[in-house]
Amino acid sequence: MEGHHPGFSMTELHQALVEISAIRSQVARGTQFRGYGPASIGATGALALIVATLQARWLGNSSHDLVTFLAIWLPTAAVSVLFTAIETIDRARRVHCGFAKEMIHSAVEQFLPAVVVGLMLTIVLARVAPQDSWMLPGLWALVFSLGVFASCRFLPRPMFTVGLWYLASGLTCLVILGGSRTLSPWAMGIPFGIGQLLVAAVLQFGARTANAEK
Repeated sequence: MEGHHPGFSMTELHQALVEISAIRSQVARGTQFRGYGPASIGATGALALIVATLQARWLGNSSHDLVTFLAIWLPTAAVSVLFTAIETIDRARRVHCGFAKEMIHSAVEQFLPAVVVGLMLTIVLARVAPQDSWMLPGLWALVFSLGVFASCRFLPRPMFTVGLWYLASGLTCLVILGGSRTLSPWAMGIPFGIGQLLVAAVLQFGARTANAEK
């Protein structure tokens, strides 16, 4: 037919782009994510221990003050996320090149539900049962363990041990603090400080192993 030019129509082109995007996302989900940086995550572990030490030293009488506790630890968590995000984006762009966007999206997709649940749990507990807020550090550690377990499939295998650490430390906090029902800074500093240092060690070991296998 006159005036007909072979080639893709706009609908076919759009469908092709959608399929390519789906394939890239599928490849990203099956590839080990190497964007997390040991330096920034190790720094967040050190930060948790430092903040816990300062709180225990200077605000030791605030063990029943939920507002003060949240005012200390929510900004600490925000700073930790910022540190991690900056290095993760930079490393992913260098390590995963053209797949950086898909890899980062896949990593966030695995961990974001745990973060959202932790935040919603905090809001609900603070509004409905503030007298039980002493459970928050233990519950945060438990929720964090679920995020770690969900991410294990595309991280180095020893990361499963880190998930067990957060699970065990969260349950331990609930058992130990059940008697005093206080908001201890060490219920944050020890689980998250040691936990993040363990994450950094696993990532560093995993990076060396990957380089040795090349």
